[in-house]
Amino acid sequence: MKLIAAVDRNWAIGKGGQLLVRIPMDQKFFLQETLGKTVVMGRKTFEDLPGRQPLYGRTNVVLSRDPEFSPKGIRVARSLEEALTFLRGVPDDSIYIIGGESIYRMFLPYCSEAEITAVDYRYDGDRFFPDLDRDPMWRLTGESDEETYFDLTFTFRRYIRTAGVGEDKALNQKI
Repeated sequence: MKLIAAVDRNWAIGKGGQLLVRIPMDQKFFLQETLGKTVVMGRKTFEDLPGRQPLYGRTNVVLSRDPEFSPKGIRVARSLEEALTFLRGVPDDSIYIIGGESIYRMFLPYCSEAEITAVDYRYDGDRFFPDLDRDPMWRLTGESDEETYFDLTFTFRRYIRTAGVGEDKALNQKI
């Protein structure tokens, strides 16, 4: 499985239920990476999508404990275990974890790759992605040239989980 996110210098991803910034080049990258794939998100992330509609051209899996939550066009999972059971039949390289904070943390042990848009700015965020630069189990394996969007600079980074895979009990479970 892969994680995909845009983060600031402090690995912040949002504030008040909103993205910190919308960069067209990042949105295009997100679309290219996830189109035709399975995306996994939390209920709050789903409800922040335009029109509260599933992402077009993708299988949408949404985690929610709310028994009343059942929008059309998505697969609702009531727990991590239920989501993993559904994902068993999906190739790992076509599953993208797209947020929010608790979903990223929940699925981090199950992921082997992360596609990160690193924005060179410090926002006043209240939601964060795990800092992969400080995690000894993750290694930066690629970074694009610096891009700009108005006065913002950003790069696309790829991280690979390199340590602890064989030792992580969660990863040893067949998913």
